[in-house]
Amino acid sequence: MSLDDIRLLRDAFGCFMTGVTVVTTVAEDGTPIGFTANSFSSVSLDPPLLLVSVSNRSASLEHFTRGRGFAVNILSEGQKALSNTFARPSEDRFDGIDWSAGPYGAPVLAGASAWFDCSLERAIEAGDHTILLGRVEGFEAGTAPGLGYYRGAYMTPAITALSAEAGPRVVITAIIENEGRVYMTDDGTGGIQLPEIRVDRSGARAALSKLIAETGTTAEPGLVYAIYDDNGRGLQFIAHLCPARDTSCTRGAFVSLDETALCDVTDPAQHSMLARFAAEYRMGNFGQYTGSHEAGDILSFARG
Repeated sequence: MSLDDIRLLRDAFGCFMTGVTVVTTVAEDGTPIGFTANSFSSVSLDPPLLLVSVSNRSASLEHFTRGRGFAVNILSEGQKALSNTFARPSEDRFDGIDWSAGPYGAPVLAGASAWFDCSLERAIEAGDHTILLGRVEGFEAGTAPGLGYYRGAYMTPAITALSAEAGPRVVITAIIENEGRVYMTDDGTGGIQLPEIRVDRSGARAALSKLIAETGTTAEPGLVYAIYDDNGRGLQFIAHLCPARDTSCTRGAFVSLDETALCDVTDPAQHSMLARFAAEYRMGNFGQYTGSHEAGDILSFARG
């Protein structure tokens, strides 16, 4: 095959999603040895056999083909750095690595999703690699999800699934208002902004209560004034209109939304929302906005 064909074939092989393992053994002098591999497969349950392949160009090939055995450590999603360590040339890949000897003697790595300590059943030459067929002498499976690999990149399926279930990242914003004046805080860049908080596992209602408590105001949770998505940042904002009994607060200040104050609001979405609030307050006709940070619709919900 030409070099181009080999590259294309390697890319085609990469379409098969695999896990990531670190294969380990010990040299005759007891030095631990290991390398990263995704060419792992279970073979048989009775007898318990598995296989993994090692490149014939590997400097540690002889230690694996002539040694007593080897271990296969299935890496967990949080061990991408460990995978990179064992994939790169190094005089001592085990430096600073938490490991212990398995029941058959090969190094097993702490935090792995699972490990299998094997005796060497057979080493089979196969083209530019050698297949190590191992008999499982000891194993352990943990609860950490395994690290994935696809087309030359790592995958974290469990973390990705949790993110998908959680939906967009939600930020709660409060328009804390007293007689037309709105509570604002320093945005850290010389401008002002509405107070906001990221929603965590406790939920949106708890986040809003916490946000109000942090301002030290006398506000009460109120109606949803706006819901909008910031697609560029992957955030969804929910703004609540929260009436306050007075203008007391522990930080920040209540400001009148005149032109000067609005010019100090640096966030474009908040600027637009507060300009709308100032106009609606004068008319006494409020509406709820839904859409994106750039465009949406307003539904009237209060008059008088």
